[in-house]
Amino acid sequence: MAKSRKAWTISPKKNPKPSVPDSIKLELEAKAAVLIESVLEPKHVLPPAADPQFNYITDLGAKWYRNYFYFIATYACPGPNALSPTFESKFARLEYVGRGQFALSFMRHNDEWFGLHDALTVDECLSAIQDDAWFVP
Repeated sequence: MAKSRKAWTISPKKNPKPSVPDSIKLELEAKAAVLIESVLEPKHVLPPAADPQFNYITDLGAKWYRNYFYFIATYACPGPNALSPTFESKFARLEYVGRGQFALSFMRHNDEWFGLHDALTVDECLSAIQDDAWFVP
């Protein structure tokens, strides 16, 4: 049987992702902190039950990683067989796409990001996270 030969193919260069300007980073961090403190924490961070058996949210936060801005929930694991006392779970992701706009995604049950919106401003993204049922931690 003849040995198959490798064929040459053209691999076009990928366009680099736009870097996030510092002014947009600061604006998004400030507005996200206000949203978390005033809306998300009072709604989702509740005191634990008297005898907690299941994981519960203890804190909400947000942070940058490259061109992505994540909203993160910190859960407590009260059971005696817990692998760790707490863990973090990302529930919303904003990806900078350029011109002051972001792509907005939520984390599905199978740990994959699902994009809902392709080009929203900072205010539109935060409004969607506040009002849309897909972005529940």
